[in-house]
Amino acid sequence: MLTPEETAQLAAANVTREYPNFTAHLTTSPDDRPRPSDLHPAFYGAYDWHSSVHMHWLLLRTRPEAHADVLDRHLTRENLAREAEYLLARPSFERPYGWAWLVALAAECHGTRWADAFAPAVDAVDRLLTDWLPKATYPVRHGNHPNSAFALGLILDTGERAGLPAHTLDAVRDRLRSWFADDHDAPAHWEPSGQDFLSPSLTEADAMRRVFGNADDFATWLDRFLPALATGAPCPLLDVPVVSDHSDPQIGHLLGLALSRAAALRAIANALPEGIVRERLAKAAQEHLEAGLPAVESGDFTTDHWLATFAELAREHYERK
Repeated sequence: MLTPEETAQLAAANVTREYPNFTAHLTTSPDDRPRPSDLHPAFYGAYDWHSSVHMHWLLLRTRPEAHADVLDRHLTRENLAREAEYLLARPSFERPYGWAWLVALAAECHGTRWADAFAPAVDAVDRLLTDWLPKATYPVRHGNHPNSAFALGLILDTGERAGLPAHTLDAVRDRLRSWFADDHDAPAHWEPSGQDFLSPSLTEADAMRRVFGNADDFATWLDRFLPALATGAPCPLLDVPVVSDHSDPQIGHLLGLALSRAAALRAIANALPEGIVRERLAKAAQEHLEAGLPAVESGDFTTDHWLATFAELAREHYERK
């Protein structure tokens, strides 16, 4: 244990050490340096890096031909190589949420004129995953960006099309099994937290439905994980979250929770055999979707910079039903 003198020396050494330094500085004008576009030539917009990545994904999913000039400027091999260099130099940056969205964006560009430019970025994510997964002894289970299950599930959905090697995707599946295969009696009554935009329980279940080989095995696991679903007992995961202030940046995350739950509930329901659990999940998915959609175009940048992405995820799963 440190003595008081040693503790003071440690404190003094820290407060006088300028570098490394993570500067949490809100850039508000072109006069600020460095500009976001200096650091991120492809993904400088939409307030933060991950939102820029998934808003590019949303653009590809909707009207890429109408905004091809934007995509041509942003999604060049040079720009994406610089983004890859930034990621590799900072292995914990955007881990794993931003990594997953970058893979999803690369997959969405498959077969387009922008596809080849993504090779350096996909290779960077592959290298980062290969280094991180063996060390990720425990998952991050909370309802924000570092959530492990959401990101790895998205990587499983899109990784093959993006060009991730099969052995990397196998490693993702193995890690999900090691984290979650034995889980049971999830504390669903703890949800939601006050700034969740993901459900810890539902993202886990949604990740595991990608891992199980058939509907019956997944249903058996889900009955252990969320037993209230099969018994008909109340389950807070099925209740639409209350959003008291849409303009508050953290409380407003709950708008995204309604939409991400809608996507997860529908995807899980689609993976199950017919029965009461499937019916309950499908009904709750519809209620969450109806609650979340009106907020997608609010005119408030607080939500407009990211929320429509989750509406698109929900829509995708409704089309698969």
